[in-house]
Amino acid sequence: MGDPVAESKRLVAAATRKGLTIRVLGGVAVCLQAPPEGPLLPRTCGDIDVATPRGHRRETIEMFQEAGYVSDEMFNAVHGARRLLFYDDVNARKLDVFVGEFSMCHAIPITDRLDRDPLTVPLAELVLTKLQIVELTERDQRDIYNLSYHHPLGDGSVSRIEADYIAELCAKDWGLWRTSKATIEKCLANLGDYSLPPDAERTIAESLQALLKRIEAAPKSTRWRIRSRVGDRMRWYDQPEENAVSN
Repeated sequence: MGDPVAESKRLVAAATRKGLTIRVLGGVAVCLQAPPEGPLLPRTCGDIDVATPRGHRRETIEMFQEAGYVSDEMFNAVHGARRLLFYDDVNARKLDVFVGEFSMCHAIPITDRLDRDPLTVPLAELVLTKLQIVELTERDQRDIYNLSYHHPLGDGSVSRIEADYIAELCAKDWGLWRTSKATIEKCLANLGDYSLPPDAERTIAESLQALLKRIEAAPKSTRWRIRSRVGDRMRWYDQPEENAVSN
């Protein structure tokens, strides 16, 4: 399918029929989590990103091939324990499969709770995949605003962003805390650039401020405290290209 949102739904259904679990992340997931009229700040979506648990590599590759995708055999042979790569030549689209965890600037345990939503990774994990970006793009910033606007903070409900879960992960990892805090502060500083209705801007600002407050208040682990003593003197994140696809 040409529409990546509709195509993602097709792929999730195809995996389910095979007894496999995949869930969508990235910009497509933000669109899937938006109301029927679409997200507050629309953006185009191109490639598809999904997550799947470890342990079903062969079956996962076969499923995507049956769905019409071409496997990057060399990449998958080398990196298949953590990531798989496929191409949709008809629509000039890339399909990136994160196996077990999401690892870019920081590692997020993205497949621990895939049963919480029928289509996407849980909202907390989806937010974290955006907060962990050191060099935030305009599209990623839009995604954070959309998620903050359409989904209030809460605990337990699949329609709410679990702030305590995000805070818990940040409290274990100083680097993730450092980047997430900086990303939230940048989003708050740039919010006025979007000429949003006052109510929408206020909702987003209050949500991001509340999330930052929860992150700051969470009791920090011993590992976090030890790493915090080093601070910015040592790089606290991976370069995305270190975890990126290489053809």
